[in-house]
Amino acid sequence: MPEDLKSALAALDAHEPVSLLELRETRWLDAKAAPYSLADPKAVEELTKDVAAFANGGGGVIVIGIATRLELDEEVLDRIIGVDPGAVDTDRIRKLIRQRITPSPRGVRVGWSGADSGRVVFIEVPAQAADTLFVVPAPVGRPGSPRADTVAVPIRDGDSTHWLPRTEIQQLLSAGVRASGMPTAQALTQLVRRAVSDAASGSSLRVGQGLPDREREMRTAYEQLGGAGLGQPAGEAWAYDPTGSVALQDLHHERDGEPGWVLCLVAGCPAAAVAAPVWQAIVDAGRHAPGQGAFAAVGFPRPPQDTDRPYVITAGSRSVDLDGGSWGKGRLTRSERGVWRWQPLPLFSLDQGRSAEIGVAGQSPALRLRALVNLPWALPGLLEISKPRRTLLEQQLPHSAVAGALTMLSGRRGAQLPAARWDRGPWSNSARTAGYTCTITAPDGSPAVRAAVMLALPTPMQSTVVACADVLIESPAAWAAALGPGRDTRLSLDEVQSALLSAWETAAELLPDAVGDPAGLPWAAPPTTELRITSEQPADNGVLPTLDTLIDLTPLGTNDNGPRSQTAVTITAAPAMDRSTRTQLLSEALAYMARQFGYIDAEADML
Repeated sequence: MPEDLKSALAALDAHEPVSLLELRETRWLDAKAAPYSLADPKAVEELTKDVAAFANGGGGVIVIGIATRLELDEEVLDRIIGVDPGAVDTDRIRKLIRQRITPSPRGVRVGWSGADSGRVVFIEVPAQAADTLFVVPAPVGRPGSPRADTVAVPIRDGDSTHWLPRTEIQQLLSAGVRASGMPTAQALTQLVRRAVSDAASGSSLRVGQGLPDREREMRTAYEQLGGAGLGQPAGEAWAYDPTGSVALQDLHHERDGEPGWVLCLVAGCPAAAVAAPVWQAIVDAGRHAPGQGAFAAVGFPRPPQDTDRPYVITAGSRSVDLDGGSWGKGRLTRSERGVWRWQPLPLFSLDQGRSAEIGVAGQSPALRLRALVNLPWALPGLLEISKPRRTLLEQQLPHSAVAGALTMLSGRRGAQLPAARWDRGPWSNSARTAGYTCTITAPDGSPAVRAAVMLALPTPMQSTVVACADVLIESPAAWAAALGPGRDTRLSLDEVQSALLSAWETAAELLPDAVGDPAGLPWAAPPTTELRITSEQPADNGVLPTLDTLIDLTPLGTNDNGPRSQTAVTITAAPAMDRSTRTQLLSEALAYMARQFGYIDAEADML
């Protein structure tokens, strides 16, 4: 169990908020069962009061999503309730802290800890300079801007937060008068009021104020962006991360009534002035990432390749490139209806998720060609496979791309074996799963080739929606019997590519429609597609045949690592795309896969 602030923060960073249970609230620890309701002026005042109190008291951490119990007049952290990522706007929390507390505390961090239903939010307030007093406008509990001519000082006292009494504030002001030689307490009070007023209005703030190490750089960028509509600062500049590699500052528009700007400086990149509506779209794109803030997930704007000077992203922009987050490179695009959506830029890897072999238990086809799409939609508990959509899916499967692939493989061998009949199974079907199979049999009734699809909504063991489509050669001998005498069942590389393309298209576009409108669902992580080619039916000696006995791989050249029985590649990319783009991406992915598995001369134009 953590014994101090440092160890408590280490537990939160390790995503183990459960380690904090049974701790007592102290001068450095405060727990909240539910998030601050930022639409309520009283809750906003409570937030800034709590943060300023820790800033005045040597630092601390506020953990949101843990309920407490009263024990011997002390609050004990009792159980984790968890917080829905959609209910917390971490970017607005940071902005309110900067705007409402004077001076703005340095290094405040808002982050996520834990996973799934045990996810909590924490606000870390580091120890501040010992000679600095942090004040907030006196609370009024009403909507509107805070009063600019009042000041209140919150302090942490044991496990509670209190306002510094007026008499003690007066004593502090008097001590300041004596130390500075100012003639009256009234004069000092006027200076405090003026400072609070200026901070609220932003009228006396400088570009870069608050970040001395980067003030000149930010000022230069601001001047180079002259004519773009940038107005005066709306608050102090602040560093997103402890290293100061990302510097940000809110700006007004030079014209009243127009949306403001965010001046964004990322180390190694030219500065960007981002219109406030676009900035909010960036925040919204990553807000559902579990265990981290929006920018930690999607990153920050990246400039067009043809510029090395400060640039502008206006409110009318249609797309923004982002990078630097855990999700990798991506692009935020706006639809004709004005809806912003983040999609990853294509990336290939050999990483396989826990669902890679879903549904293979008890099966042993000679060859499996699989496309499995991981769809990490946010708030998946709201999804359901409704009866009308299941009925529509059943009507569409005989005409699907994967059904066409099965027919194509037989048609190229001179046989007409349509994939028209689809049966439920072998997987279970429910409001959260769907599974269908089409089987073509040999004359003796044994299965020859199959097409199978499955859609599974999240479970306690699997946090994403999984859509899968397989083309299976159950038995080359049975297939040969179904085709007729003299038919070769060995697949060409072109046939493998066509089958994978059809399976991918079915898994990425047809199956997800069974849960609604995928285009309207935000991501909680990047979507991926896993393509797998596996030999799964052991020979008489118990050894799996190598793929080159089932597929003609000679177009890939020689293999320096020797033949193998399985190979796979993962594509991080948007699920929906036009067929020509999918075809090109598939060729590049298969070439990448082939090189990683020993075919070092493989290129996309070979496929």
